[in-house]
Amino acid sequence: MMQLNRRTARRMVFIGVLLCFLIGMESLSSVAQAQEAAADPPEITVGERLFLETRFAQFFQQFLAEGAAVNDPLPAGDPVMDKTVTIGEPLPGPFAGLSMNCRACHLVDEHVETPGGTMRTYADFARRSPVPARADGMTAAPRNSPSLVNATLPRSGGLLLHFDAEFATTAGLVEATFSGRNFGWLPGERAQAIAHLARIVREDDGTGPLAQDFGGLPYAVVLKGTAPSIPEEFRLPEAFRLNVATASDTDIFHAVANLVSAYTEGLVFSQDESGAFNLSPYDVFLEKNGLPRKPALRESPLEYSRRLLASIERLEHGNSLSWVSQHPHKKLRKHHRHLKFVKRDPATADGAFPFHDQPFTFGAEELRGLKIFFAETRHGLNALSTATRGKVGNCIACHQAPTFTDFRMHNTGTTQAEYDRIHGAGLFAQLRIPDLRERNTAHNLYLPATEQHPHALEPFRKVPSAGQPGLTDLGVWNVFANPDFSASQRRVRRILCAETLSAGQHGLSPFSTQTDDALDQVMDSAPFVGRCSAQALLPSSVAVFKTPGLRDLGHSAPYMHNGQFDTLEQIVDFYRGSSNLQRTGLLRNGDRELGGIRLSDQDVGPLAAFLRALNEDYE
Repeated sequence: MMQLNRRTARRMVFIGVLLCFLIGMESLSSVAQAQEAAADPPEITVGERLFLETRFAQFFQQFLAEGAAVNDPLPAGDPVMDKTVTIGEPLPGPFAGLSMNCRACHLVDEHVETPGGTMRTYADFARRSPVPARADGMTAAPRNSPSLVNATLPRSGGLLLHFDAEFATTAGLVEATFSGRNFGWLPGERAQAIAHLARIVREDDGTGPLAQDFGGLPYAVVLKGTAPSIPEEFRLPEAFRLNVATASDTDIFHAVANLVSAYTEGLVFSQDESGAFNLSPYDVFLEKNGLPRKPALRESPLEYSRRLLASIERLEHGNSLSWVSQHPHKKLRKHHRHLKFVKRDPATADGAFPFHDQPFTFGAEELRGLKIFFAETRHGLNALSTATRGKVGNCIACHQAPTFTDFRMHNTGTTQAEYDRIHGAGLFAQLRIPDLRERNTAHNLYLPATEQHPHALEPFRKVPSAGQPGLTDLGVWNVFANPDFSASQRRVRRILCAETLSAGQHGLSPFSTQTDDALDQVMDSAPFVGRCSAQALLPSSVAVFKTPGLRDLGHSAPYMHNGQFDTLEQIVDFYRGSSNLQRTGLLRNGDRELGGIRLSDQDVGPLAAFLRALNEDYE
């Protein structure tokens, strides 16, 4: 528990030392004021405490059921917390001796100084995250733990969270986590989970090690927010306050989820005062060359990505570029110059990455990778010239700058690759998948276990294994048109419908740029209502997963929803294979944009170098 305290102390000491240097050792009160201005708002600070809280898990509830009190220490922790699972030898568990918390699957600096460990962007090291043992025999989640940094960035149409777009709000995701399998709760135990969490909040006395890192205040005092003794850094705004003495269990549950949501929604990669990302070698390269680092007003990310590539190519060939100088009263000036490469980190004294084992570089190799990444198939999948072949990543079809995601959903072939590797080439294409009527009529046979259907077998949200060919993970198929996941239905349908209506068109669908209301009208209009019905769209949801962002991949491996790839080179090779399967019609429900990828052996290195240039030091 002291890890957080050390991390917070380092941050505050650094700020204090830097400020003293900059202002020539002026009064300490000025430094204190600057530190206060740089501090997180109270709802984020309290949300972090709840994110780290280890007593909300079912394992601790069993401890209480044996007669213990809320503030008693566990005599022995949940075994799942003993080690941090990795793709190699496990690391020591930073929360060993305790029970599950959010941080165990969304690590940051816990293993920076551990041999074999690294910084994390709120992700773990496992292919699939371990879960507490229960009677169901489950030992790991069916999915890899996604990075939380940038995960909740605002986007048109609203949020969709988790790999299969299960949640439409951050709070909904948090509530499902606190009452779900990751915290040891089985489907059907949500009421117990809510009651247990509420009891922890009501009876906490602020004496535990975690509470001591956050002012030693009981949760009831912090949430009420009115006691004069509460320091400003913990004094919640009125919108987040709750009197736990009179609130219901459900009200407390929602209040905790809202605070954790405030904390996780603040996890964003570094941006400057203009809102442009600024700490990766790629970002520094753009800034150094006067290139745009974010879309213009009303410019889509895809349009911006195309404009950025054109600007880079103009600079590369020495064409003129005009811009306004730092002094607005001066006239426009024209300059002729070639691209300037990046050789050091301007944010560190030695110019090196503190937490990445790579040079802080954006040079010729990274530029080659950028051009491949941004290159598109413009005129259909079969119209590539001989000169173009082997140089088209078509990556911005789904990973548009500056966030390097389209916040949508695609089938890249990840599920098929894992299934066929286990059962044999081509067998995923032959797997029988029920249609909408059969699936929804027999929920327990086909769909995920939920609070409404706790005994469902969920064969299509399972880890595939030898000897069990009926098990696999179909992603969005489990959620779309499933009444148990009502919150995200409209948004998922819009995305699937837009993809269906734009079939055969390259690049950004004209339907995906419309407002939600306009697209709703299109979906429900006579010409399209049949094509956008749940029955018609369900097959297009097979093996579809949300598009991840690509920033700081160096601190979130292994990759994909099933964690099956360890290196960026493996991912590029995988896309080469998936694109070939798509072009030959062998990828079941594959995204059509995959067919536009044309990569040679020589393109793998530059592409991986460019992706590494998106790394940064997130703290």
